[in-house]
Amino acid sequence: MTFPSTSAPARLPAALWGALILLAISASINYIDRGNLSIAAPLLKDDLGISPAQLGVLLSSFFWTYAAFQIVSGWLVDRFDVNWVLAAGFLLWSATTAATGLIRGFGILIVLRLLLGVGESVAYPCYSKILASHFAEHQRGLANSLIDAGTKCGPALGTLVGGLLMARFGWRSFFIVLGLSSLLWVPLWFKWMPRRHAAALKESGEVPGIADILRQRAVWATFAGHFCGNYFWYFLLTWLPFYLVRERHFSMQSMASLGALAYLVTAAATTVAGWLSDRAIAAGATPTRVRKSCTGFGLGFATVILGVTVLRDSTASMILLLFACMSYGVFASSHWAITQTLAGPLAAGKWSGLQNLVANLAGVAAPSITGFVVGATGHFMGAFAVSAGVALGGAMIYAFCLGPVQPVQWRPSTAVDPFVF
Repeated sequence: MTFPSTSAPARLPAALWGALILLAISASINYIDRGNLSIAAPLLKDDLGISPAQLGVLLSSFFWTYAAFQIVSGWLVDRFDVNWVLAAGFLLWSATTAATGLIRGFGILIVLRLLLGVGESVAYPCYSKILASHFAEHQRGLANSLIDAGTKCGPALGTLVGGLLMARFGWRSFFIVLGLSSLLWVPLWFKWMPRRHAAALKESGEVPGIADILRQRAVWATFAGHFCGNYFWYFLLTWLPFYLVRERHFSMQSMASLGALAYLVTAAATTVAGWLSDRAIAAGATPTRVRKSCTGFGLGFATVILGVTVLRDSTASMILLLFACMSYGVFASSHWAITQTLAGPLAAGKWSGLQNLVANLAGVAAPSITGFVVGATGHFMGAFAVSAGVALGGAMIYAFCLGPVQPVQWRPSTAVDPFVF
């Protein structure tokens, strides 16, 4: 079995460029679909007669199955052809989005959100498996960055365009059109999806089990570091609009524009950082120095977000906010590349699924802790301080706990079933 190596050409073949662009588009659609209910919430609440408590349950229900199925999805992509697993997941989440526009009751809506979480849970294990199998070390920075940029451009597009379309045509039409039009991605994927993976996997026959992965010291560093990065980002996603309107006294229009700008700045930063990191590795720099510098310094400089609440001038405060988002973008360009290098093609699916499960617990922690701190203190300084402290902790983990960024030498698993063990 031949794994991608740094001796491969620096330029991607046209076929891989086509696959990478489709992966980035799928990530963008993924994040539009998971966030469109938040945009539709004011209209949907009145249309279906949903109480505030029910709305809270509805908005969180996606993460129940999304997090729970990460391990299952990781096992699937290590056991079966990753291209078909991704296509099946994409079909499920797109069909679920379209069906959401047809429902009339709260119970069915909950079921559809749970199914959406199941479908979207395959995304990151599939991305990691594909990139680890087909992209060389010095090509993964830009590849991961473009996928991450898709996750930032998706919410920006969904917030601006989705809000306008829902206001004009209603929330039901938006869900139906979005879900059905997304299905056009599937035949394009069948044309451009990377080949060779299934055959290569069969040649090895030594797929590491979950127990083999959890024995690695590096896996716990990637879990904890990614959790810290996600805490910072989920804090911004869930509470930044409220902070800007209630404490900074921005108008709704200004808040929406600044929120979209924060997404776009992060996407631009992660793309540039990914490209530069690949250039550095291709020129001879070690993956350890490059990837750990991006993650460590990225989260380290993101701690300047604490100054957002200190500066009285709104313009200076927002400039500092955008700098913190840029720093997070630098981190986001490399944290998945680290996992893909460590795990290799054999374990990228399960390792990524486990990591994404732990990292997405930050989606529960960050909003809850922020609400508690703001409620207890009456202002946001403490909440921003917690976010900055967690980001600093993540920087320290990547810098001092991770160790060398090099492929793990997997031994044959003694477990009978790599999913269970």
